[in-house]
Amino acid sequence: MKIPKTPGRQSGREQAGADIPCLKNPPSVKTFQKAVLDYYRLHGRDLAWRKTSDPYAIMVSEIMLQQTQVERVGSKFPAFMETFPDFRTLAAASLADILLIWQGMGYNRRAIALQKCARKVIDEHGGRLPPDPEILATFPGIGRATASSICAFAFGIPVVFIETNIRRVFIHYFFQDTATVDDRDLLPLVEKTLCREDPRTWYNALMDLGTDLRKATENPNRRSRQYTRQTAFEGSDRKIRGEILRMLLTKTRCTCQDIACRYDGDADRIEKILCDLEREGFITRCGDRYSPVSS
Repeated sequence: MKIPKTPGRQSGREQAGADIPCLKNPPSVKTFQKAVLDYYRLHGRDLAWRKTSDPYAIMVSEIMLQQTQVERVGSKFPAFMETFPDFRTLAAASLADILLIWQGMGYNRRAIALQKCARKVIDEHGGRLPPDPEILATFPGIGRATASSICAFAFGIPVVFIETNIRRVFIHYFFQDTATVDDRDLLPLVEKTLCREDPRTWYNALMDLGTDLRKATENPNRRSRQYTRQTAFEGSDRKIRGEILRMLLTKTRCTCQDIACRYDGDADRIEKILCDLEREGFITRCGDRYSPVSS
């Protein structure tokens, strides 16, 4: 199987949805591999983290991508890498500085986890990220899927894993007539079709096809037993948490009442959110004033 080393030009993305491969259900392994790689050759995305195999950069991008859209990560990744270019720099940085760069990404716990990972690499692994998914899965904020993706993209290890876009591709092409599909049904197919000579390119190709499938068809992942619908963001505690952190990072110190005034005086709700942020290590309290942690 000939693996395309470079994806299609970003300008070809406009036609991507119209070129979704149409295959019989289920396709043969060779037919499926060829269709996925041909599509990638024409419509693969040009993403900054795909231009490097540096384990640190790959780890940063994979943690960013856990719960944030690719477009948003694409706008934040270069600035993060410029400010914190390696494990040692990130490990020594103040959390306030990390959160300033992280603003707009959401799920700020990942920023704390990322720094903890950097410190673990420095303190326990001699400054080198271990190329082992079992070890990486024990790192803060890194589960089995993220550990496997890091190993595939940074070290070229042919690990077998599933994430949302990969799941979408396999359900669409191998389970078109199945009402409910479990990941346990997909894993043998992921392993069987894996291009072991270049897992990095193969998984990139799967993810790009999965992304475009979501736009071109009714989302196959709705038939997954693992499918969960994300709760509304507007008006949620998650949204308010992010706004409070941004406020504290720019104004340094605020009281609960200062913050509650922005939310119709709902002091009880704001106090609970502030307590959660303090407990999770984002902010500190001195008297009645809250401020971001300095380290």
